[in-house]
Amino acid sequence: MKSQYRENQREKLSGMIREMDPVFYGGHSGGKYLGANRNFVLTDGLMNIYEPIRNDVLRYFADNKISWWGGMNPTGHVLSSQMACLNHLFPLRNNRNAVLEIARVFSSKFVDVIEIETDRALPGFIQFEAVSDNDNLHEGSPTRGANCTSVDALIYALHEDGSKWLIPIEWKYTEIYNDQNKAIEGYRNDSAKCKGDVRKGRYTDLINHSGQLKNDDHYCYYFEPFYQLMRQTLWAEQMISNKKNESIKADNFLHIHVIPVGNKDLLNKIYPCSGLDMEGTWRAQLKDQSRYKIFSPEMILSGINRDEYMDLFCYLSARYWQK
Repeated sequence: MKSQYRENQREKLSGMIREMDPVFYGGHSGGKYLGANRNFVLTDGLMNIYEPIRNDVLRYFADNKISWWGGMNPTGHVLSSQMACLNHLFPLRNNRNAVLEIARVFSSKFVDVIEIETDRALPGFIQFEAVSDNDNLHEGSPTRGANCTSVDALIYALHEDGSKWLIPIEWKYTEIYNDQNKAIEGYRNDSAKCKGDVRKGRYTDLINHSGQLKNDDHYCYYFEPFYQLMRQTLWAEQMISNKKNESIKADNFLHIHVIPVGNKDLLNKIYPCSGLDMEGTWRAQLKDQSRYKIFSPEMILSGINRDEYMDLFCYLSARYWQK
């Protein structure tokens, strides 16, 4: 599918690689993607990571057994949303005050953030590719970053009323989606169960008993990006319902969707499953509107002291925020 925002970002970043812009640390284009060499893919994926966090990111992923998007190593694809999430948030994850400022952008009622100790290595106040301890969604053994519902980034916050909140963050960059119905994917005219049947078998009962998702019609839940949002909502609900058996004990949640304002092809598309745009479609599925919020990447960092993180803000602005 063609996206003007994606094409603009691809052209901009390919030009920056070609011109040896410092944000790519001298990295070269021509890495492989979908079997061909591409000018928007770096030959060395390490050059795709903000240099001051590079070694810690590698150790964090290796020691916590987290899968990289697209392979065994950091991708060189400069439009990767996994890389965008890491480059924005990983530099801040050990700074309690900075992470609290992020949480307070989401809600002024958060008064503290709690270190997430389920990371085997380098625990901090933001966790990446977060999963539950247990198979609450009937997906098999949770594995971070692959083959189950995981959360791009997670903040664990203390509310002013004393309750503990999960803040799952779904990070988008240039993503757009087709209109494939995942409820019927792989359908065949025989008795064998298709992928869609397996999915419905996992999630139907959970949706029907959800306190947040409307259950009168499940149709939109099986189209992206709503399929992801549905599973993450169920993930948060089940973490709370099963908190006696989970290391992270939470009482409530706030679901955050990070999307660049320029990605109109994702935000403004009229989705056939609903006849509405992205936000309208998803809000039509929710009982409590206050538990879901959309922010741009710039907005979630708006409370951070720029003088303290001047180099980071220069990097993010040049690479992601400037047109």
